[in-house]
Amino acid sequence: MKLRIFTAAALLMAASMAASAWSPAGDRIRTAWADSIDTSNVLPEYPRPIMERPEWQNLNGLWQYAITDAKAARPDAFEGEILVPFAAESSLSGVGRTVGDRQALWYSRTFTVPKSWKGRDVMLNFGAVDWKADVWVNGVKVGSHTGGFTPFSLNITPALSAKGENTLEVRVWDPTDASYQPRGKQVNRPEGIWYTPVTGIWQTVWLEPVAKQHIAGLRITPDIDAHTLTVGIDSNADGISVVKVLDGGKVIASGKSLAGEPVVISMPADAELWTPDSPKLYDLDITVADAQGRTADRVKSYAAMRKFSTGRDSRGIVRLKLNNEDLFQFGPLDQGWWPDGLYTAPSYDALVYDVKKTKDWGFNMIRKHIKVEPAVWYTYCDRNGIIVWQDMPSGDRSPEWQNHRYFDGTENHRSAESEANYRKEWKEIMDALYNYPCISTWIPFNEAWGQFKTPEIAEWTKQYDPSRLVNPASGGNFYTCGDILDLHNYPGPAMYLYDAQRANALGEYGGIGMVVDGHIWTPDRNWGYIQFKTPGEVTDEYVKYARELLRLAEQGFTAAVYTQTTDVEVEVNGLMTYDRKVIKIDEPRVRAANQALTQCLSKKAAAAR
Repeated sequence: MKLRIFTAAALLMAASMAASAWSPAGDRIRTAWADSIDTSNVLPEYPRPIMERPEWQNLNGLWQYAITDAKAARPDAFEGEILVPFAAESSLSGVGRTVGDRQALWYSRTFTVPKSWKGRDVMLNFGAVDWKADVWVNGVKVGSHTGGFTPFSLNITPALSAKGENTLEVRVWDPTDASYQPRGKQVNRPEGIWYTPVTGIWQTVWLEPVAKQHIAGLRITPDIDAHTLTVGIDSNADGISVVKVLDGGKVIASGKSLAGEPVVISMPADAELWTPDSPKLYDLDITVADAQGRTADRVKSYAAMRKFSTGRDSRGIVRLKLNNEDLFQFGPLDQGWWPDGLYTAPSYDALVYDVKKTKDWGFNMIRKHIKVEPAVWYTYCDRNGIIVWQDMPSGDRSPEWQNHRYFDGTENHRSAESEANYRKEWKEIMDALYNYPCISTWIPFNEAWGQFKTPEIAEWTKQYDPSRLVNPASGGNFYTCGDILDLHNYPGPAMYLYDAQRANALGEYGGIGMVVDGHIWTPDRNWGYIQFKTPGEVTDEYVKYARELLRLAEQGFTAAVYTQTTDVEVEVNGLMTYDRKVIKIDEPRVRAANQALTQCLSKKAAAAR
């Protein structure tokens, strides 16, 4: 159930916003979805389907904003309207201005709490704010958060007005590449593979009422070998927790535990397993009770029975396995950037379009490249059978990059503050994404970008989540740690190192470029690793690489990542243009080539060898 609560005051505010002078900023290319932006109904989908309650209030829409000196106090006046949740630098924010490390971005809006929420606590939830956020309600500071990629929640109940409107203010400071924090590909001076900064709120902001004793989080872990599903429940309730597993509305398994103990559920021996071809999900009904046995809180969730691991095939080659069977994992490098919204897709349909096309093209995996998406993106992957390799967004300085031999240089030395922040944000990302069945692999580092203490970080990541694989350094610098050796090579596939003890992957290759006039970010600057002029030429080169990769899979590769899903800013090496209006390949030919790869390690293929 996805119920949205609006009071009369909120409806009047929405009408006022719709009549505002908002319009996209700048004159760069935009997606077709940008033409349908409704400022009174921005990204209205329930933002956290992995832990869902029926009542909530969306705070997306037009807010007041001001950009001040970073050291200044609250602004005396606001400059105009900004469309939340689009970053200040984006076109769809209506602002289109770079903030930088010497300035701060302020937001303000009012809201009314529905009368039906009386007696319950009110949580203020942010999907993501880049990078440091300070929050006030009615002039009372209710909390702060650092980290540009993870959700956070604040209990604002004590600061709320007894009746009438409440004022919400947010201050954001983001140094981008002037400091050490994880930032992915954002830089203050974009060029080449480095992109426009993203400052401020860039995912949904929303309110929800919760009971005094309520569920704050879940940790869902399947075990297909033991036929169990374990649900850890973070809650302040002091009674019994109950988890019911449903299939098509029918309860097929359940379990109970005292507060503080995980619920271990015995699943049917014939429970259907999750795969890309059959992405089976089971619904969860989760309740916690108080000491008197009364239900204090209930949330809806879902889970899948699946297992990611490695193991040797009949010839002794270490392979990636899904549910104890060899599977060649193959997908595009997906950066998740938008010409109009930067980090934020203009709509849900836009957000999932890239995943839908990835599936249509015959891929079974996506490498989510140094960015974290909104929760609904991972749920879509769960529901549609796309495996996800999740990168940690990079930051800080980079040491020398050695990608054709095991690393024998000196790693980056981070300050104590930088290292502590890395660990904090990486842990928060893993916590936020832990419950999504689609995620198979954690990638702490990419191409030496901010790489440090690699064996230690890889081991720490694996200990924190032993249910998934760890790809410690995609593209180098390489150490004999983790589960995967991941090579990068452009433009065509190559296997220049091989590890007999780990799975071997080609974490990036391809980059076949093609300029499509009228659909490029900057007309006078664009590049790809190799350039062609027609979809036929691009497809011929793509299929040539796929055939070579098929040969290398026979020799030892067990996964590969093609660069990339879409063009991004001045990069023109996408399978689609940046505005998603032109597909640059012959789709049936690419789909056939991709399916040959994703099926090359199947039992049928193995029997034919």
